[in-house]
Amino acid sequence: MPVSEPFRIMMPQGYHIVGRHSAVKTCLWVKNSLTKGKVCYKEKFYGIKSHRCLQMSPAVAYCVNRCLYCWRLMPGERGLNWEGERMPEEDDPREIAEGALKAHRRALNGFKGNPLVPRERWEEAIRPRHVAISLSGEPTNYSRLDGLIEEFGRRGMTTFLVTNGTNPGVLKRIREPTQLYVSLSAPTEEAYRRVCRPTAEGNWVRVMESLSLLGGFSCPTVIRITAVKDLNMFDHDAYSRIISKSNPTYVEVKAYMHVGFSTGRLGFESMPSHREILGFARELAERTGYELVDDVPISRVALLSRIGKPKNIT
Repeated sequence: MPVSEPFRIMMPQGYHIVGRHSAVKTCLWVKNSLTKGKVCYKEKFYGIKSHRCLQMSPAVAYCVNRCLYCWRLMPGERGLNWEGERMPEEDDPREIAEGALKAHRRALNGFKGNPLVPRERWEEAIRPRHVAISLSGEPTNYSRLDGLIEEFGRRGMTTFLVTNGTNPGVLKRIREPTQLYVSLSAPTEEAYRRVCRPTAEGNWVRVMESLSLLGGFSCPTVIRITAVKDLNMFDHDAYSRIISKSNPTYVEVKAYMHVGFSTGRLGFESMPSHREILGFARELAERTGYELVDDVPISRVALLSRIGKPKNIT
């Protein structure tokens, strides 16, 4: 099935397709920041400006895992099948960066003139300062990711790269982003197979290798745990051993949210409460020596740090 088929399903959900394999989607918190002055947890934790953030992926339909909690469309769902792990002919990084900015601005055009949106704030929003290279799919599947980070950097933008850790070779040679996230979705390989449903052998080993590289980065690094109730919120000791060995700057414990295509795989009850997130985070803090420095109840997320309160990223 050509990749245009899954794109046709994504587009009504707010995805703006860029080239052959990339996409932009306006984050809910960009909208909330513009219309209500409410900001996302990344602004509270790290000082970024929610209304000036662009959310995109250079590999929106491509990943070697099929995580139960992921909001993306996966091969076999909705009756669609395509080469969900293999990238097509790749676009140039400059074209992707320019296309992403154009798509982001196009998506925000409807807020111009909105009486709830201050004109100055809208003008700032269409000139984003931050890019979250995450959204959907696995960005390290794009072989020219290094060039894409460079292109956004040339435009004066900070880059938050989120990876599932299955391509440690990319992390060994990549240009450093402003902040690097590696997902840790389970405490053991057995649980990882249940939660992430890898399509390739050795993915758990590759994730562990990626985590072992975090100490070599000069930028802030984050282990991101998407916590799913009754699925991966157990074995605090195993999680803590991995965290202590990897020595990231921060650990984010974030509740699974019942959104997107994940609603066909998991029930609403799979979302842990904020109280459960805080309890889980405190257990990790006690075992690792990290400090629970912040939390945001509406996003059901807690931040652990080994260096105290984060400095603002400008």
